[in-house]
Amino acid sequence: MDEMAEELPGSGSLDRRAELSEFLRTRRARLKPEDVGLPDFGRHRRVPGLRREELSQLAGVSVAYYTRLEQGNGRNVSAEVLDSIARALRLTDAEHAHLTHLAKPKEHRKRTTARTEQVRPAVRHLLDSIEVPAYVSGRRSDIVAWNRMAAAVFGDWAELPAKERNWARLIFLRPEYQELFVPWEQKASDVVSYLRMDAGCHPDDPRLSALVGELSVKSEEFRRLWAMHDVKEKSYGTKHLRHPLVGELTLHWESFPLSDGTEQLLITYHAEPGSPSADALRLLASWGADATRAGESARS
Repeated sequence: MDEMAEELPGSGSLDRRAELSEFLRTRRARLKPEDVGLPDFGRHRRVPGLRREELSQLAGVSVAYYTRLEQGNGRNVSAEVLDSIARALRLTDAEHAHLTHLAKPKEHRKRTTARTEQVRPAVRHLLDSIEVPAYVSGRRSDIVAWNRMAAAVFGDWAELPAKERNWARLIFLRPEYQELFVPWEQKASDVVSYLRMDAGCHPDDPRLSALVGELSVKSEEFRRLWAMHDVKEKSYGTKHLRHPLVGELTLHWESFPLSDGTEQLLITYHAEPGSPSADALRLLASWGADATRAGESARS
C-alpha cells in the first residue's frame, strides 16, 4: 500500500521571477480602493484593484522600489519591507510565507527534489493501527502511504500505477473523483493552492514542474486555477463526499506534520460520533477490501 510515486519526466523548473511578479499582481488586483480606505474614482480607473502607486503608499515604500519587486526583482529586499507589503495587500499567513519564499529563496540541495520519498516503518505501523481513514501526503501532493480505511473511502490506490497516486492527478484526470467530492470545485481549488505553496518552496523541483506542465495541457480547469496564484497550507477542515456504496459522508480532517524533516503530513478523517457518517464508516470497515472493489464496480 505504500509504494512511492515514480519519477516524472522533465527537468525544468518554475520561473521564480515570473511567479513573484504574477503573485503580487494578482494580490493587488483583488483589492478595491474602498477595502483599504482610499477613494474610488469609478470609471476613471483603468486597472482592476489598486494601482501600484496606491499600494506603494500603503506599504510605505517608493513606487520605483515596489515596481521593481512586482517585476520579479526581489534581490536585497528586506523582511521588514515584505512585511509592510504583506500588510498592505492583506495577505493571509500562507500568502505571506509564499511571498517570502519567492522573494527571498532558501538554498536547497537539488538532489532532494528528485529523491524518492520514503515513509518510516513506525509511521506505517501507526497507519495500520488507526481505525479511521488516514494517509501520508508528501511533496507535490503525492500519496505515499495509507491504511485500509482510506482505501475503503477514497479507492484502492494500490491498484493504480505508482505515479498516479497524486491528489492533483486524481482530482483533475480521473472522473470518479469528480463524483466523490461535493463540491468537487472546492477540492480542486484546495489541491492547486497546496501545489502553489509547494512550488514557492521548491521552484527547482523538476517533478513538480513536469506535473504542472502535464496538468496544464490536460485540464482546462487546472490551468484556470493555477493562473489565480492562490496559496494555502494544509491544516484542518470538513469534507463532504458522495461515496458509491454508503452515500453521503461528512468527515472532519486534520493534518499533522511528521517531525522528521520530510515535509510529509499525516492526514486523518473522522465523523461526528453517533452521526450517519460514523455509521457509514463502521459499515465500510466491516466490508474491508470488499468495499473498495464493490465501490469501483459501482462507479463503472
